[in-house]
Amino acid sequence: MPSALSALARDHLERVRTFYDAAPTEPQAGARAYRGLLAHYYNLLVPPDASVLEIGCGSGDLLARIRARRKVGVDLSPAQIAAARQRLPDATFHVQAGELLELADTFDVIIISDTLNLAADVQRLLERLHTVSHPDTRLLVNFQNTLWRPALSLAKGLGLKARQPQNSWLASSDVLNLLGLAGWSPVFRQGRILIPFHCLGLGSLLNRWLGPLLQWFCLTVFFVARREHAQSPRPLTVSVVIPARNEAGNIPAAVARTPDMGAGTELIFVEGHSRDHTWAEIQRVAAENPQRKIKILQQTGKGKGDAVRAGYAVATGEVLMILDADLTMPPEELPKFYDVIASGRAEFANGVRLVYPMDEKAMQFLNLCANKAFGLIFTWLLGQPVKDTLCGTKVLTRAQYDRIAANRAYFGDFDPFGDFDLLFGAAKQNLKIADVPIRYRERTYGTTNIQRWRHGVLLLRMVWFAARKLKFV
Repeated sequence: MPSALSALARDHLERVRTFYDAAPTEPQAGARAYRGLLAHYYNLLVPPDASVLEIGCGSGDLLARIRARRKVGVDLSPAQIAAARQRLPDATFHVQAGELLELADTFDVIIISDTLNLAADVQRLLERLHTVSHPDTRLLVNFQNTLWRPALSLAKGLGLKARQPQNSWLASSDVLNLLGLAGWSPVFRQGRILIPFHCLGLGSLLNRWLGPLLQWFCLTVFFVARREHAQSPRPLTVSVVIPARNEAGNIPAAVARTPDMGAGTELIFVEGHSRDHTWAEIQRVAAENPQRKIKILQQTGKGKGDAVRAGYAVATGEVLMILDADLTMPPEELPKFYDVIASGRAEFANGVRLVYPMDEKAMQFLNLCANKAFGLIFTWLLGQPVKDTLCGTKVLTRAQYDRIAANRAYFGDFDPFGDFDLLFGAAKQNLKIADVPIRYRERTYGTTNIQRWRHGVLLLRMVWFAARKLKFV
């Protein structure tokens, strides 16, 4: 049972309950348009097969617009809950304050939309959400930008905005602090909605194309958060997928230098139409190392992305890793990635070559400039720091990869490299991404399979494609 609320908090909740019991249950036209915009952005964040709980659901107007497998709403106003039950007979509703939340279930997604400012004790409310969450639960919060306070006060005075009971005006820094105090770790923050009404289509146009560029001026701030990380209770098994094309000279070192990790490590070589004797060398090395768990296969498609997916299809490990066969990312660094995932500090570990000094000939100057530029672009695109998008080593759990693969249709088969399919998929699934700095080495055998100009143009096309799917929506 939660501890008792203070008298001041109880008084505040009683005033809020009294206000909304007497308030209309049908929103004004402006509020309906605004909630329609909110629902559009929430549906980009909520998987359609998720179970969803909304705290402060009111009469269910927003929840009715959310696409989800199961919907549950909580509000402290009996009058608003009665209207919600009529609006959404297939959903479940409870008369409760979030600060005193008691439900016997957990949810994939918890939504708090424009409710934090009405809470009597925000920290306590956020802490109570742990009782209805599981390790993969995502908390989605939106609240109004304090920059808009004068305009919203004017709209309220003119009767264009519904009146509210006395409420707080939390800034982004306040919400960030409160999330941390309550044991929630932010994944990313983004501003949305420059124009909260349609305005003959102009509002939708500006919200889609200007909103992502002017996020600090948007009306609504969205936070996505996850529970504070918890270390895996046991060691995890690992699969290291090694795509190899024209890499015969690197195969013995890949086996010798890749350490055993966790509860056991398997190596999966995927040969991709080599012109040298890579396939024969893979067969030889696998036969000469019976003490290592090694799987070998030849891809039927083309490109590293196809090779990675073929490797993952036969992988049995709980943690999935990619190791480029050129070994410019030293295999000895892989335990760093394992530790990030097994400790729960992140759900997607991304290799970064641009922190430590690298070998003189490891990366040409123009490639270095391009990598830095793409890092800045992708940090904006994904809403999380991603310093190096083109490092071949990316690590995540099998469960998270399966989620990405199941929702691959949103982006389609657009990525021959495989790196961006995983990065964009991780962002779409609201996974916490962590950059893992590594020491980048010069290639010792063969030549790169990357064609600077042709692949550079392809990367720019993929950036534009992703921007239309993640930002300009």
